[in-house]
Amino acid sequence: MIPIRYVEPVFRPPSEAESLILPVTDGCSWNKCTFCEMYTAPQKKFVARGEDEVLESIRLTGQRYGNDIRRVFLADGDALVLPTRRLLTILEAIRTHMPAVRRISSYCLPRNLRKKDQSEIDELAAAGLKMVYVGAESGDDQVLAAVNKGETYETTREALDKLGTAGITRSVMILNGLGGKALSMQHAENSARLMNEAQPEFLSTLVVSFPKGEERFRAGFPGWEPLVQHELFVEMERFLATLDLKRTVFRSDHASNWLILKGTLGADKERLLQQVRHAIAAPEAAHLRPAWARGL
Repeated sequence: MIPIRYVEPVFRPPSEAESLILPVTDGCSWNKCTFCEMYTAPQKKFVARGEDEVLESIRLTGQRYGNDIRRVFLADGDALVLPTRRLLTILEAIRTHMPAVRRISSYCLPRNLRKKDQSEIDELAAAGLKMVYVGAESGDDQVLAAVNKGETYETTREALDKLGTAGITRSVMILNGLGGKALSMQHAENSARLMNEAQPEFLSTLVVSFPKGEERFRAGFPGWEPLVQHELFVEMERFLATLDLKRTVFRSDHASNWLILKGTLGADKERLLQQVRHAIAAPEAAHLRPAWARGL
């Protein structure tokens, strides 16, 4: 067994399926976004794990599997909330005890980079932090306020710029449908504008969903009306049409998405737009994911 203590449920990005999941915190330090159900279980209250426990987990895992581990994902919701000194100690221990590791990654809340200056982000990059996943959700301040994200267009842009300057790969997620019917177009346009400024290396979209119910979300967003399938495609068309990306890998293939889209922006922008416009005009012929397969 891996000598690491896990507190269920454990989350990681799809691309970290073959990574060692190494918890350095439990839960999410913000945990107030009304659309997010990931860390609402009672046992997932936020706590920074003790340094001794984390370092011992790294040492013991390295003893058993050190030459077989190529990737490490620092869990839970926002490892970068930890002080830079502690993060550097963790990164150094991974290098020492797991010498075959080639990529270390984590989730990142933009708010957790506000207290870290550029030199600190540069240090983390030099110490082995290669990639972070940023849930931007939206580039529209009205939408962000309505869902209690605790961020703005500017705070997200500033964080993405810091990471990009340090050479850390950024994978950004936008939530299709988050603004509902009333704010759909401004959500699409301002999210695209944010991505145009940041030029992230990876970009993905998911469709907002509430497997545990919408009561918490609607309490802070009165009057919110979900987009039907056609409206989700119209919003996506506006988002893609507004994007001006040079070399960003784009994925819209999560289980929540009706229409699977994959490409590189901008090389594949016109092809992706054609796919979306075809789905708008003739959804019955657009090879959509069936409702049962969305797993929601």
